[in-house]
Amino acid sequence: MSHRMSLFGEKFAGESGISLLMKDLGAALAGGDQIMMGGGNPGYVPEIEQALMARLGKLSEDVNLFRRAVGIYDAPQGEAQCIEALADYLSQTYGWPVGPENICLTNGSQTAFFMLFNLLAGPCRDGVHRHILLPVTPEYIGYADAGVHAGTFVARRPRIELIGEQSFKYRLDFDVLGLSDSTGAVCLSRPTNPTGNVITDAELKELARLTEERDIPLLIDGAYGLPFPGLVFGEAQPFYSNNTVLCLSLSKVGLPAIRTGIVIGPEWIVQALGEMNGIMSLAPGSMGAVLVEPMLRDGSLIDLCRTHVQPFYKVRAEQAEARLKGALRGTPCRLHVPEGAMFLWLWMKDCPVPAQVMYERLKQRGVLVVPGHHFFPGLEDDDWTHKQECLRITYSQNPDDVMRGLDIIAEEVVKAYR
Repeated sequence: MSHRMSLFGEKFAGESGISLLMKDLGAALAGGDQIMMGGGNPGYVPEIEQALMARLGKLSEDVNLFRRAVGIYDAPQGEAQCIEALADYLSQTYGWPVGPENICLTNGSQTAFFMLFNLLAGPCRDGVHRHILLPVTPEYIGYADAGVHAGTFVARRPRIELIGEQSFKYRLDFDVLGLSDSTGAVCLSRPTNPTGNVITDAELKELARLTEERDIPLLIDGAYGLPFPGLVFGEAQPFYSNNTVLCLSLSKVGLPAIRTGIVIGPEWIVQALGEMNGIMSLAPGSMGAVLVEPMLRDGSLIDLCRTHVQPFYKVRAEQAEARLKGALRGTPCRLHVPEGAMFLWLWMKDCPVPAQVMYERLKQRGVLVVPGHHFFPGLEDDDWTHKQECLRITYSQNPDDVMRGLDIIAEEVVKAYR
């Protein structure tokens, strides 16, 4: 019956980079014999698991809490007590002008971005077809297919700064930013999935200034970022301004299966997302919100992230970077400076084997990574060879498996150059 599908159906029922990634992840977890270095599944941080299990225990013993979590629909904006706790925390801790009217919960941040992108881009009543501008690519694989309309994304190439013999960093190039009347919003992830890049505080403030001047929303994907889960290894501050839409998530805190996204932004955007929640799913799920509400109220969630989550990933990043650099010394390969998130981004400069073929070879050897060309939404028609030279490698899982996987990756890459 595929010939009966609408254009919408053909687009969203077809293969996409993100669905292929999640299928690989599911197959690997079911089969158990693959080294999973492709997905973004968080590692298991014992202190976080214990805190959440203790909270879950209380929830299961208190009938009123249990009903709040699973027994009633919330309003389309999300669980009111959790929203109030978060608004209080953000306004008191950072002085942000945030009240409950500035926060909406969603069924995961992937859903939040689907709604935001299609709220702000596409054909508009004034006759303009607006787009989402991605000012620094590579960018998150999950954005690529999230636009209902063709031309949802326009992207810019970064400046590449070479650092030492084996490192590099992508820089936002303000000279090619090109904001216009057809820019519906500007979007970036911080830290960036897939590269671990953290745009600097100064760059972010300048981007906010330029977008605010033109009344363009600035979407910041903080799924790995600040104030929680806080997978940032260097100096960076949480950021919010009048035209900012900050998107957070409970996934990388340790609750990926509960699917709780958090959007903080101008009241008109939050109100619109609430209406869209109502149409798409009646209301967002309550479990994540009820679980973490008291941890937001007393600040313990952010404390746990600072004392356990961030150090957990920082140590693993350092170990993985050292192992792979050691194994690839003498090749033209470079690693993006891992400033946050849970990935190494390997640039196989001038490698005769493209990333997709390298992915297939590694899969044959039981190691799953993600080929880099999936991470350039908005640059699909660009013939930049760099897109075919990169791999995203996750280091969040069992350290012994990760080290074994990194050795296999290095073997295949060295073999390809030979």
